[in-house]
Amino acid sequence: MSTVTETSDSTLLDLLRRQGPMSVSEVARATDVTATAVRQRLTRLMSQGMIARDVDRSRRGRPSHRYSVSEKARRQVGTNYGDLAILLWEQIRSVKDIEVRRGLLQRIAEAMAGMYRSQVHGATTAARMESLKELFAERRVPLNVSADGELPVLTVLDCPYPELAEKDRGICAVEKMMFAELLDAPVRLSQCRLEGHNCCQFETN
Repeated sequence: MSTVTETSDSTLLDLLRRQGPMSVSEVARATDVTATAVRQRLTRLMSQGMIARDVDRSRRGRPSHRYSVSEKARRQVGTNYGDLAILLWEQIRSVKDIEVRRGLLQRIAEAMAGMYRSQVHGATTAARMESLKELFAERRVPLNVSADGELPVLTVLDCPYPELAEKDRGICAVEKMMFAELLDAPVRLSQCRLEGHNCCQFETN
């Protein structure tokens, strides 16, 4: 049999996503990996929140466990909404009434902030920025928090919406409004990639 290093995490997650809940022995047979190696990998992925484990009581005798892809992993595996996002954004841009368009952007920003608000903590702006940094790291969006004078600065090291940003800076406005909601403070975009800077920076006023 092959070793666990020959079967990547993405392969295992994709298998569970396609096949549904599986036991250790079923995963071992499907991947040609030892049951011990499978258990080690599943345990590690569970600790990362990528795998969910349930007790299978459908069979007689000692209950066994079945493993499935968690909701967190489903957001990261096998999803590609890029084309849909671009089409929806183009429809928003096509709204000719400036006030209506601005209202839509505000509602999108508030909705996005609502998704994350319960996961952002801290009594100060700097603490909330650090919480945002950890939250977005889970979504593979690298942020950095630094002190520039008296006020902390939130830096987006890699744009999470590159294709949208290339078409319209409106997405930058949405991101700014979302950060303002999550930080409970007015925010301004002090640097932007579209203006030739290396990264986008957001500062509180």
